[in-house]
Amino acid sequence: MSSAPVSPAEGIPFVKGHGTENDFVIIPDPEGRLALGPAEVARLCDRRAGIGGDGLLRVVRSANDPAAAPMAAEAEWFMDYRNADGSIAEMCGNGVRVFARYLVQAGLAEPGPLPVATRAGVRRTTVAEHGDVTVDMGRAVLPGPDGIEVAVGERRWPARNVNMGNPHAVAFVADLADAGNLYEAPGVSPAGVYPDGVNVEFVVDRGERHVAMRVHERGSGETRSCGTGTCAVAVAAARRDGRDPAVTGEPVEYLVDVPGGRLRITEFPDGRIEMTGPAVLVASGTVDPQWLGL
Repeated sequence: MSSAPVSPAEGIPFVKGHGTENDFVIIPDPEGRLALGPAEVARLCDRRAGIGGDGLLRVVRSANDPAAAPMAAEAEWFMDYRNADGSIAEMCGNGVRVFARYLVQAGLAEPGPLPVATRAGVRRTTVAEHGDVTVDMGRAVLPGPDGIEVAVGERRWPARNVNMGNPHAVAFVADLADAGNLYEAPGVSPAGVYPDGVNVEFVVDRGERHVAMRVHERGSGETRSCGTGTCAVAVAAARRDGRDPAVTGEPVEYLVDVPGGRLRITEFPDGRIEMTGPAVLVASGTVDPQWLGL
């Protein structure tokens, strides 16, 4: 991707938003002219020297980005998602809600059904004019092997391997404090199961079809929420509880509490998963291209 000259006087526009306090720097780049590498993304997401965020959402037309061009006929817009350290991630459930809300508030899309291209495929959202955003998160894959464990210090727990377009290891614990500070990634074994890293969720029960979680997101550390993680947790909890919509023919719904709020996750008999929750835009401004190094 080539970088177009940017005038220091005009600056690079940005918007700040969050979904259940999973926060993002949004960079509109419809024509795909900005070359944002890992260093630039990390600088923007820095909470002390930059704008601050768990990740960055670059807003680009699918036709203008090689990663999304094959999806352009299905989705006009591509969510180029990066973790706070600048690494690329396949999908972000909270991020895609915020991304869809931005498109509507910016006048780039209408409320209602809105497809969004991601590296995990097209995600179909439904954006209320005011209020929550619902996302069709696709289908969960529960790959092997059995025997996965996560560890914090000397403590270890069995974990369920769930893939939501990105990888998750879901562990049920007695207390969310068992997860420790989550500044560093929990240990995961056996080695080599997740060659590109993994998001690790620690989960406790709150009631009937109601759980709470904390998460370490690869490349970002502990975050206030993780959309794909809440879906992975709901699926893991349903299977633990003996609920499989493909078997019963009935949808199953779980409430998943995260430190930043609550999400409603519904799994349907065809395997499709919907996530519903808030998406809020809180600020906008411009970034000095010279500070960013562009």
